[in-house]
Amino acid sequence: MKKLTLLIMAFFTVSTIFIYSNKLYYPSLPIDSISPKEAIQTINASNHDLVELSKDRNATWYITKFSVVGIQQVDDNIKQLIGNNGWEYIEKEGSGLFFEKNGERLIVTTEMWTKQYVLVKVPIQFQS
Repeated sequence: MKKLTLLIMAFFTVSTIFIYSNKLYYPSLPIDSISPKEAIQTINASNHDLVELSKDRNATWYITKFSVVGIQQVDDNIKQLIGNNGWEYIEKEGSGLFFEKNGERLIVTTEMWTKQYVLVKVPIQFQS
């Protein structure tokens, strides 16, 4: 009986260490090219507020930390990033920030990934 108890405790200990070290307790990402562990390491290793995670043919994904100030700080960082490329901020509706440039509309969306991190999806037309 003692051996069985020790075996079960060892199994749970190893499982817990594995889950914690691989960040398996984070929810999945809407991006296939990067794991949650890599995303956390990327933002923690950077000095920037918004860090690019992935780029595909439809969008560029960024990650940012959710600050004490709240979502307003995240929105301000997005406005600065997009505004630096000539896009004018129009309004925010729900999780979407609307920008315009030369009659074209750009909708940047945010998604609370965890309590500490926000994902930002910027359509590829932003680069044009």
